[in-house]
Amino acid sequence: MVFEIRTAGPEDAVGIARVWAATMPQLVKTARAIELQLKHGRSQAVLIAVDGPEVVGYANIYLPPADAEAPRVRITLQVPGEDRRRGIGTALLTAITERAVQVGGGGLLVVVRDDDESKDFAAKRGFELKRRMTNSTADLTAAREAVAPLDGLRVVDYNQLTSRQLFDAEVEVREDDPSGLSGGPAYDEWVDVSWRNPDGRSDLSFAVLDGDQVLSFATTTADPDRKLIWSNLTGTIPSARGRGLAKVVKSVALAAARDAGFVTASTGNDAKNVPMLAVNRWLGYQETSAAWTAEKDL
Repeated sequence: MVFEIRTAGPEDAVGIARVWAATMPQLVKTARAIELQLKHGRSQAVLIAVDGPEVVGYANIYLPPADAEAPRVRITLQVPGEDRRRGIGTALLTAITERAVQVGGGGLLVVVRDDDESKDFAAKRGFELKRRMTNSTADLTAAREAVAPLDGLRVVDYNQLTSRQLFDAEVEVREDDPSGLSGGPAYDEWVDVSWRNPDGRSDLSFAVLDGDQVLSFATTTADPDRKLIWSNLTGTIPSARGRGLAKVVKSVALAAARDAGFVTASTGNDAKNVPMLAVNRWLGYQETSAAWTAEKDL
């Protein structure tokens, strides 16, 4: 049967989850979380390729602010290996590029797997590789004990935070990410989709506080069936960097996940983020795969 491209709806969540599991198994991205995103997400448009009842490809666009002038627009494109070489990726990229043009985009930003097939696909369609990204895993059965916070600071799990406390810190972190991959929605949507993410584990996510201010944080999503956690975002606000707080908060998160019965931790990083990579090596992470950001002018 010939595939077709259409807009995704909440009823497609199970099929989309299968695509993500096939293309990025290190992630924690269940159908429940995808359904929530499709119901309440307003900052993304999602397209899928379907072959009969099966979802065989996925693409999205992170919609830029209405007043942005020719912004670089981030997109995602995923096609499982068994469904490649059918024109699905090309059709999805064409459709999502049209959406980018419609919203006034001046360029595209996408993540490309570090394999010849994926890089060749991107190059033939005018994308230029930019920043190398890494994926790493750690054996939680060998996780280090948690590092104590500095005097005057305290570590709490997310059950002891308000959504606004975490959001304000996350905005500071994501705004200076050189890869361009850490952007996020406005507060109300972030609460609906991220703070209430059903894959999120508030008991395994931690923050370092100075008074009521979040200085550093580690957000954890978890898949109990696979005994896998994914560090969705670890960050320290710019004014508190250089004090070892990322090591504190992430060591606490990994030790808690170990004690909760999880056995594997997975994460992704910019390959030039030397401080975070050093923390991850200390925590036992080893690189398992890589990817590249790639850009194209429209």
